[in-house]
Amino acid sequence: MYNEKLGQFHFWWSAVWINVLFFPQHFLGLAGMPRRIPDYAVQFTDFNMISSLGALLFFLGQFVFIYNMIMCMRGSGKKATGRVWEGARGLEWTVPSPAPYHTFEQPPKIDPRELA
Repeated sequence: MYNEKLGQFHFWWSAVWINVLFFPQHFLGLAGMPRRIPDYAVQFTDFNMISSLGALLFFLGQFVFIYNMIMCMRGSGKKATGRVWEGARGLEWTVPSPAPYHTFEQPPKIDPRELA
């Protein structure tokens, strides 16, 4: 099962550093720096360095995601239950994972109170 703590860490790490990556570029555009330019004026150096730092740290954070997915695929965590979401109702949550070829041998009995 997916390690939720690592997933939350990855989300917040990415959210912070993607903003550090792109917000300075808005200010650079307002200051008059054109896009797609190989060389820029010295006045733009600081904002470009901040943007580059944000890009690097955002990139490094993606390795947390890759590590978490590899650990999930290897099965090093606990197994997911049939109802992994709180309040999950419906027939799709009664089927084991992976679903058998013939999901239901006989039509299931549906209790309307449980599906609502």
